[in-house]
Amino acid sequence: METELARTFLEIVATGSFLRAAEKLHISQTAVSARIRSLEQQLGRQLIVRNKAGATLTPAGEKFLRYAPSLVQLWERASHDVSVPPGHRAVLAMGAELTLWRPVLLNWLLWMRKEAPDIALRTVVGIQESLNRQVAEGVLDLAIMYAPQHLPGLIIEQLVDEELVLVSTDRDTPRGTHDGYVYVDWGPDFSVQHGVSFPDHASSSVLVGLGPLGLEYILAAGGSGYFRRSAAQPYLASGQLHIVKGAPIFPYPAYAVYATRSDPKLVGIGLKGLRTVSALPSDSEVLAAADI
Repeated sequence: METELARTFLEIVATGSFLRAAEKLHISQTAVSARIRSLEQQLGRQLIVRNKAGATLTPAGEKFLRYAPSLVQLWERASHDVSVPPGHRAVLAMGAELTLWRPVLLNWLLWMRKEAPDIALRTVVGIQESLNRQVAEGVLDLAIMYAPQHLPGLIIEQLVDEELVLVSTDRDTPRGTHDGYVYVDWGPDFSVQHGVSFPDHASSSVLVGLGPLGLEYILAAGGSGYFRRSAAQPYLASGQLHIVKGAPIFPYPAYAVYATRSDPKLVGIGLKGLRTVSALPSDSEVLAAADI
């Protein structure tokens, strides 16, 4: 199966119509239709129904949608691995959750370029569910995330002993205050712990699903919320933020995830780099360690 067919299918799903998919792919609508017909012929099932509202997936289309992203990603990974850049002996594919790209992923890239220059690097940033699946499917060699799923064939290693602390732009914010409180969705474990400690905060008027966004918000508008200590530290040091006295601290460790079938030497180098940079508290220190 040509990957263009799967890509076209995914573009139709994303845009909701053949016309918009054609515009995004820079091909004609006729070409889009031809690709979908070819895909349906190869699978022996109708995948998409065209109607006035756009395009709707059939039950077979819904099932194929589970596999199409992995088909494309595996092809990209295979192509990348086969075409190892000149002067390199292997390719290491690494993923990180959105809130971990800085500083961990950035510092890891710097360390790898210094300590393993003969390994080509491929990095992606995404959500936990996607990264977990890509490691399990072999699309990624290694990933770092906060709440990995324990899937068969995966090895999970705690990497960073992070914690979530309640901070405020007001030096004298009481522990149980509601005014200006921003609830950050740090996942199900945090939700349970937070609900026990702050049962009245479930109705916070501002809820965000990304830590950096919430942090930027309270720095601009004022308020309080739970954030990673390492992310809040520069603002605590400058006096822009303050730890709320008496508030509980919640553990929020980060983990390295890799598959049992991975190349142990290749993944071992990547893990060594992660362990090294995770022990460094700031970007400046790893820059100095990398002698850049």
